[in-house]
Parts: sequence; structure tokens; C-alpha cells
Amino acid sequence: MAEKKTLGQEFRKGLLTENPVLRLVLGTCPTLATSTSMVNAIGMGISVTLVLLCSNIVISLLRKVIPSKVRIPAYIVIIASFVTIIQLLIKAFVPALNDALGVFLPLIVVNCILLGRAEAFAGKHKVLASAADGLGMGIGFTAAVFCMATIREFFGSGTLFAGADSLLGLFGVTSFTGINVFSHIPGIEPILIFVLAPGGFFTFGLLMACANRIAERRGKEKAQLGSCDSCPMASACRLRDGGCDGDGEEAAKA
Repeated sequence: MAEKKTLGQEFRKGLLTENPVLRLVLGTCPTLATSTSMVNAIGMGISVTLVLLCSNIVISLLRKVIPSKVRIPAYIVIIASFVTIIQLLIKAFVPALNDALGVFLPLIVVNCILLGRAEAFAGKHKVLASAADGLGMGIGFTAAVFCMATIREFFGSGTLFAGADSLLGLFGVTSFTGINVFSHIPGIEPILIFVLAPGGFFTFGLLMACANRIAERRGKEKAQLGSCDSCPMASACRLRDGGCDGDGEEAAKA
């Protein structure tokens, strides 16, 4: 029988040992796409965290009401509702961030992290535990994206917090527009590949290696890119038991 975790443990697991990006390898598309700027990363991270927290709470409240056969469509409707609310708020108060995130903001609806936590956790646990799980996973996602964005923006653009006024304008601060680091260092030019796709994959791999190393020292297994365990549909997949070889492919039939 699995050991029951405290609310603190449910929250902390998403920060490192079960980080949704660096350990479970979920949500890599928005991670790579929005991590070219620290401001974009913060905006995406906060959006995903709010949707995760709210959707986990509602799904947990309705877990005994939603029929098993329609749980996935029901989860998607709940998640989509909160994504729509967040998007409308961003459009109203931070239009520059909405333009920067573009299509990746509404695509939070199909982010594997949200559906994965709904299916694997919120649909099976009580409200407080689900809220702690959603908040921890959201902050873990935000931290991973922010770390990637810091590296990519610094080396790829030579700046830090470029366009910060788009966020700080909510608090009446419009004078701070970021730090141009390389402008103060003669002869140093940005490494443009860091803001391109290859730089994103390189940074992602580097951070994943660091997260794996830290987790291994704590007695955790390495993240498995092809493992069924990271799939939000694993519990309902017909290939998981006896038909999946662990790499996402059907095992050869005898």
C-alpha cells in the first residue's frame, strides 16, 4: 500500500523530484516556444499555474460526479473554461504579453501537464491534496521555464527581463524595460543560436541532466523520455499492460 503523503510533500514533489518538465518530460512544446524571454516565461508559468490550481480543485470536487466514461472530455471542458478566463484577463490587462505568447496561451488547454494531473491525481484525491499538487506542479513548471528563459535570453539576446514593463505596468511601473547586459561589455556579441530551436533543445537537455543528477542523489530514477508513466492517458491506454514495451510501441505478439 502506497504511503500517504502530507500536503507539503504533495506540493514539494513538483518542484524537483517530479518536476513536470525536467522529470516527467511533459509540456515541452510551450516550454521550448516561450522560453526565449524571461518575461514570456513568467507570463506562461503564472497562467499554467493558475489553470492547474483551479482545474485541479474543480475536478477533485466533481470526481465522484463525473462518469468514468466521459471523464477526459469533462476534464478538457473544465480546463478550457479556466484557460479562456485567464486569456481574457491577459488580453484586458497585459495585451503585450498576450501578443508575445500568441497561440501558446490558448494551447494551454491541450498541455499534457494539466490533463496529466487531472487524470493521474485530481480525479482520485481530495481537494486540498489536489490543490497542493496543482500549485506545486505549476510552480515547478514556472521554475523550469524561467531557468531556460534566463539562459537563452542572456546568451541569445544579451539581455535580462527585456520587456519587463509589459508586466510591471500592472503595478504602475513602466520605467524598467530590462537590462542590456552585453552593451556594457565591449566586443561581446549575443550567441543567436540560443534563441533558436537548437539552443532551446540544448538548454533543455542541460537542465534535464542537472535535474536528473540531483534527483539521483536523492534516490530517484532517471527521467525516461519514452516511458508510459509520463503519459496522461497511461491509466486508460490499452497498450500499457502487456502491449507496450516501455518505449511507446506495441510489443511483438507471440
